[in-house]
Amino acid sequence: MDGFEQRKSGMEQPTTSATDMYKQPFVIGVAGGAASGKTAVCDMIIQQLHDQRVVLVNQDSFYHNLTEEELARVQDYNFDHPADAFDTELLLCVMDKLKRGEAVDIPKYDFKSYKSDVYPKRRVNPSDVIILEGILVFHDPRVRELMNMKIFVDTDADVRLARRIRRDTGEKGRDIAVVLDQYSKFVKPAFDDFILPTKKYADIIIPRGGDNHVAIDLIVQHIRTKLGQHDLCKIYSNLYVIQSTFQIRGMHTLIRDAQITKHDFVFYSDRLIRLVVEHGLGHLPFTEKQVITPTGSVYTGVDFCKRLCGVSVIRSGESMENALRACCKGIKIGKILIHREGDNGQQLIYEKLPNDISDRHVLLLDPILGTGNSAVQAISLLIRKGVPESNIIFLNLISAPQGVHVVCKKFPRIKIVTSEIEIGLNKDYRVIPGMGEFGDRYFGTDDDEQLVVPSQ
Repeated sequence: MDGFEQRKSGMEQPTTSATDMYKQPFVIGVAGGAASGKTAVCDMIIQQLHDQRVVLVNQDSFYHNLTEEELARVQDYNFDHPADAFDTELLLCVMDKLKRGEAVDIPKYDFKSYKSDVYPKRRVNPSDVIILEGILVFHDPRVRELMNMKIFVDTDADVRLARRIRRDTGEKGRDIAVVLDQYSKFVKPAFDDFILPTKKYADIIIPRGGDNHVAIDLIVQHIRTKLGQHDLCKIYSNLYVIQSTFQIRGMHTLIRDAQITKHDFVFYSDRLIRLVVEHGLGHLPFTEKQVITPTGSVYTGVDFCKRLCGVSVIRSGESMENALRACCKGIKIGKILIHREGDNGQQLIYEKLPNDISDRHVLLLDPILGTGNSAVQAISLLIRKGVPESNIIFLNLISAPQGVHVVCKKFPRIKIVTSEIEIGLNKDYRVIPGMGEFGDRYFGTDDDEQLVVPSQ
């Protein structure tokens, strides 16, 4: 509501942490069975992202140091069991520092002595992309939570075994009988029990590993797209920021200027709102449709979503109604008013919505997403009215990171479409740099004007 939502709303207020102040790296997890081709996939991704700062972190670096007792019976030690093999706490600590923009020292594990203190540690600097590779990187939910993309390399078991024999006998000097015994005793059971079940967490599954060049090319394209987006878009796949151009930047410059006339403020705000609405409509479902052109030819296109309505959060949300009507002829538009009553933090919600709103896709209109408290109230009301969460598209002109966190975490299936992400909120919970009280500037009113509650 106009970018300023009272602290006494009765809801937990978001805070700006240090992690909001630096550039978030894009974290890719690459899992799969031993000798599945994970390293080859990682190398190919790194080669294609040569113009980006990319660092590879291997889960193998975090094997536990074996005790003297364990060394005496090393043939019976299970290097593929999630509880016994890896120091996950150290891995989490290292990843946390890298995500915070800090340089770290990563151990180099020696597979002959089964120790990590034989060689000097490897210094790793902060990067734009972090690739975390290992057989069990998807097993611990805390590690999975760090990842923006999860890739599972799926390679035939016979191929993996052949590669493992070649690698362990050639690089590690092990006897083939020992390799086969270890495979049957530990490696295969661990793959079936712990590694293969994590395949369900993958966003992308690559058959044939490094031999699948098409899959890797598509992955690199997707990574490049994500790197060009705002950091919050890497965290929340349901957040969409329209691509900035000099025209869009220029219009933002005008409407943020405190000296602009009301006429120009409305004019350029309307232009930006129209772009946001058009972008939001692009996320609605469609069906294929064929038409006959004036030349008698068949054109295969799409048919717009028919079951659609808008809902504006009074009062500033009403500024977006004309753009929606211009794009969607005859669209129904409902209204929600979230009104703070007294100083006890209680809120009254008034609404006037289409009777069949539960059967429609809803475009929720509010130009400023600040703390996210009003948005949560409005979305919760729509859900109580029977609107599926996935049928709600929330349209804003500008959004504060705190509000994005609040809404996306509480409602992960809605979509948010905005034209710019702000720096944050000040101590008074106003969006900065922001554009002031949007409704007052747009409608030419002031804070003392009495709100009119819509009739039921």
